[in-house]
Amino acid sequence: MAIADNHHRNHHKWRLCPLWQSATPSSSASSTQNLNNQPQNHSQQNGVVASGTRSATVSSVARSLLPARRRLRLDPSNNLYFPYEPGKQGRSAVRIKNSSKSYVAFKFQTTAPKSCYMRPPGGILAPGEGLVATVFKFMEQPENNEKHINQKSKVKFKIVSLKVKEGTDYVPELFDEQRDQVVVERILRVVFLDPERSTPALEKLKRQLAEADAAIETRKKPPADAGPPVVGEGLVIDEWKERREKYLARQQVEAVDSV
Repeated sequence: MAIADNHHRNHHKWRLCPLWQSATPSSSASSTQNLNNQPQNHSQQNGVVASGTRSATVSSVARSLLPARRRLRLDPSNNLYFPYEPGKQGRSAVRIKNSSKSYVAFKFQTTAPKSCYMRPPGGILAPGEGLVATVFKFMEQPENNEKHINQKSKVKFKIVSLKVKEGTDYVPELFDEQRDQVVVERILRVVFLDPERSTPALEKLKRQLAEADAAIETRKKPPADAGPPVVGEGLVIDEWKERREKYLARQQVEAVDSV
């Protein structure tokens, strides 16, 4: 628009200048040819700009339609397997690994929060870090004594992720504050297995549950003893106090025996 207005003003300026009108025919013809070529050049430039704008718009639309790149790798990737034992609380497991190069927060969501819960319900994983999450579900009694072995339940679990900075503390509100950056990693369906029939899915589930239990026990253990505790300005007093109390006790016993 600015180019077109400039050309219009220059055209009027040239019309009002008598010296330009009295110029030689060759220069006048050359000027006329240049004037005739200018609108064409302007239209070509406008066409290039318009074409570039359309290309950028198409690229942005295409990117918005493509699925977001996943940050987590899940195993199993589509289902949560539960040994089917009606009237009992069943357990399933899923391995979650951060496959990205940044810190990632994750969170579980479920369509049945009253009968299901997850441990942990969420957390933050460093690049390359992973864990085995345990999912608990109460098994309802079937209607008409129907069996649900190898059948999918209506209950679903969703795992969402969010890129965070190193050192961020996990709180569920992170996903509400940065809702535009949240990615749905997977929607997992519940599949029931026969606990008395050995299958690859059931054996894999047992291994993952054993790994999850071992990790919990490891976290429960106190840290390894690194020597006597240090109190105040680096004064080691607990061990000295204990030895002195034992020494005084022996002295008292020896004094009583001597009497």
